[in-house]
Amino acid sequence: MRKIYLDNAATTPMDVEVIDVMQQSMVANFGNPSSTHQFGRTAKSSVETARKNIAQHFNVTASEIIFTAGGTEADNLILQNAVTNLGVQTIITSKVEHHAVLHTVEYLKETYQIEVVYVPVDEVGSVNLQELDALLSNTSTKTLVSLMYVNNEIGNLLSLDEVANICKKHDALFHSDTVQGIGHYPIDLQKTPIDFIAASAHKFHGPKGVGFAYFKKGFGIKPMLHGGDQEKGARSSTENVHSILGMEKALDIAVSTMDTDAKYLTELKLYFINELQACFPTVAFNGLSSNLEKSSYTILSTRFSVQNELLFFSLDLAGIAVSGGSACQSGSNGGSHVLNAFLSPEHAANTSVRFSFSKNTTKEEIALTIEKLQELLS
Repeated sequence: MRKIYLDNAATTPMDVEVIDVMQQSMVANFGNPSSTHQFGRTAKSSVETARKNIAQHFNVTASEIIFTAGGTEADNLILQNAVTNLGVQTIITSKVEHHAVLHTVEYLKETYQIEVVYVPVDEVGSVNLQELDALLSNTSTKTLVSLMYVNNEIGNLLSLDEVANICKKHDALFHSDTVQGIGHYPIDLQKTPIDFIAASAHKFHGPKGVGFAYFKKGFGIKPMLHGGDQEKGARSSTENVHSILGMEKALDIAVSTMDTDAKYLTELKLYFINELQACFPTVAFNGLSSNLEKSSYTILSTRFSVQNELLFFSLDLAGIAVSGGSACQSGSNGGSHVLNAFLSPEHAANTSVRFSFSKNTTKEEIALTIEKLQELLS
C-alpha cells in the first residue's frame, strides 16, 4: 500500500543532508560543550558557529538566540520571562493561538494574577487589528502582545509588520510564535521589530526536540530551568549538540530553496483546491485557507458538508496521513479550539480536515487523495 503524508504542519520528514550532519556529529563531535578539554571545546565551537549562522538568517546577533527543546519551551521561556523578569502585567493574545501560548498565559494569570485579554477574531479567524489598537490604547500597565505568525490549523497569515508597528506605537512588547513560518517565509528582525519569536526545527525538515527563542538585545533572561549555566545562564541543560547542528543545516537548506519551494507548493495547493471544488461542490475552506496570498502555502483546512467521524481513520487505513487540526490536541473530544473560535456550531460540527504539504508532496499524491475522498464521501 502506498503511503501519502499530508500532515507536514504536525512535523516534516528530515532532509537526508540533515541526517548526515547529525550522524557525523554523533560519531566525531561527542564532547560536552561545557567541558574545557579539546573534545568539549570542539563541541562548544560547533554550537556557537550554528548559533551565529542561524542568527544571520534573521539579521540578528548570535547572543540573541537561545537554544531550546522546541517551540513550546521557547514560547514558555519568553512568556514567563516577560512576567517574572520584565514586569509585564497584561498579556494580549487571541483564542486561535497554539496551546503553547494559551495554556501558558492561563498559568501565568493564575500564578501571578496578571491580566489576560483576548483580541477578537473575525468570521475567517483573523485577528482584528483595529481592536488590538483599541485595546492597547486603553491599557495602562506594561503589556505584551502574543500573536502567531502562521496559524497552525487554518494557515492564516498575520501581518507581522502591522502588528509590530501597533505595538511600537503603544510601547508594548511583541512576541510571535513563528513556528509554522520559519523556513517558509523570510523574517528580517531588523526590518520588522519583533521582540521575541519562537522556532522549532522539525517544522522545516530538521530534527524533533530542538528549537530556539529569540530575545531582542537588551532584555535580560530569567531561566525556567536551574542547575547549570548553559546558554549564557538562560537555560540550564547540556546543549543538544547533534540536533542543534541538524537544525542549522535544515534552516540553511530551507532558506536556500525558499523561493522555489514557495512557487511549487502554491501551485500544488491551487491544484488541490480546484480538484476539491470540482469533485465536492459544497466543500468549504476554513479561515483564509483557500486564499493563496493571505494563507500559508503549506496548509489547506477543508470542511466537508457532512459529519463523518471515521474519515480520518479511513484515510489512515488507506495510507493517507492527515489531521483535524493541531497534532498536539489529537484525540480531543472538544474539537478544534481554533475552529470553534469563529465557526458557527453547525459548521464546526461538520468534518474538517487539515491537509498540509511539504516540498516532498507530489501532484500524484494529491490526485490519489482526491480519489480516496470521493470513495469515502460519496
